[in-house]
Amino acid sequence: MAIDPGGFSISTSDVEGRAVILVRGELDLATAPDLEEIVTERLDAGQEVVLDLRELEFMDSSGLRVLVSAHTRATDGGPPFVIVRPRANGEVAKIMTIAGIDQELKLIDEP
Repeated sequence: MAIDPGGFSISTSDVEGRAVILVRGELDLATAPDLEEIVTERLDAGQEVVLDLRELEFMDSSGLRVLVSAHTRATDGGPPFVIVRPRANGEVAKIMTIAGIDQELKLIDEP
């Protein structure tokens, strides 16, 4: 599945029973609901979700909310939810650090 409103895209693939979701472009108020729907559907179906943020260029508080919500759902007995770290010097990594969620979420280096 791919969604592409204005340069934002979501690609989903199944790898060894896990949903690997690659997000590109800008995750904001307009695009966060699309990502939230896909992540929630997969978690509700009992599937492990790997969210790859390496190609994400921007994320606002709406995107942060999606990450925290999915993390909470997984922590409350749902299937695993992990995030592939965004680029170390990029804007997404900075906003995650400023918000303090980089210490709370389960981050990995590769899918």
